Amino acid sequence: MFDGKYKRILERIPDGVFVFDEKLRVIFTNAAFRRSFSEQAKAKGSLKDALGCKEADGCGKGAGCEYCSFYRAMKAAVAENRERTETLDATIPRAGRMDKISIRIRVLPVGGKKKLFLGLTDGKYQSELEREMLTAKQMQQRLLPAGKTAGGVPYSYMYIPCLEIGGDMPDVYELDGQTYGVLADVSGKGVSAGMLSAFVKAGFDKKQKRLDLALNSLNAKFNELNQDERSYITVAAVRIDERAGLLRYALAGHNAPILLKTAEGVNEIELPAPPISNWMPEHKYIEREMPFSKGDILALLTDGITECANSAGELFGIERVESVLHQSYNAQDFIGKLRSALSVFCGGKFSDDITAIAFDL
Repeated sequence: MFDGKYKRILERIPDGVFVFDEKLRVIFTNAAFRRSFSEQAKAKGSLKDALGCKEADGCGKGAGCEYCSFYRAMKAAVAENRERTETLDATIPRAGRMDKISIRIRVLPVGGKKKLFLGLTDGKYQSELEREMLTAKQMQQRLLPAGKTAGGVPYSYMYIPCLEIGGDMPDVYELDGQTYGVLADVSGKGVSAGMLSAFVKAGFDKKQKRLDLALNSLNAKFNELNQDERSYITVAAVRIDERAGLLRYALAGHNAPILLKTAEGVNEIELPAPPISNWMPEHKYIEREMPFSKGDILALLTDGITECANSAGELFGIERVESVLHQSYNAQDFIGKLRSALSVFCGGKFSDDITAIAFDL
């Protein structure tokens, strides 16, 4: 008999466990199994009940049942009375999107007067990957700007990675009484992009006053990595000198321009230059300056914002960003309105990292 003692033991196992009889009726599932599949999953009943399956016909009678990894493994184990293994490619909701994972299903007979079978879903590898991704995500979060002011200049920012690990790296810091803002966007997505963005955080020389020299140094360090030609970094860097009323800036292949809202309107600040890469390893970046007035708003953004597409394939574009900035009365207001505008335009679904920094000058 499958009594309460065995149920209590199986209930504590971290991997998914299910027990069924020779008629494929599920008589037990543990908490880990139920959490893995559906909020509608039941502790016992048909396989359809246990999985929370929405198949219209009865379990084993639907058109898709023969493609069900659970059904195939259970049916074969009963027919052959021996261990069977299947791999299930599942889609699960995570961070506002649907991700695919692989789950190993192992079914084996356990004997006894009543012919029972034990099923195991091996989530060990997926769980370990989840833990590693969570750790990496937490580490990346700790690299983000910490405060709301730097060098006496108020600022606000948003950072929305499209995957667990993002490839954008915003940074704000103070050096010799001046405020610095750096926004980098690396090629690729996921873990590799996250590692490259961490390289930018560590490799950008925060003790160097001149932005052009800091970019030259970062370019030299990048070329020491011997990355292939598909790997690159775009950077927008600014230095705010409130005493002199000057904005100094340098760009490295950054697609979206720096925006400056003044009493006359919104200006686009562009400076053609290649990204940090091995395409032009000897390139020398330049720093330029322009005056600003009290009350101006400065904005840096990545191309994930301007190239964000809606369901019709239309891009958000720089014009919409400028319109939002024109209607904003300070940096925090701009970031809040831009986030809302993007969510409405794209339906909250982003195919690239979404990052922006704004400063009250």
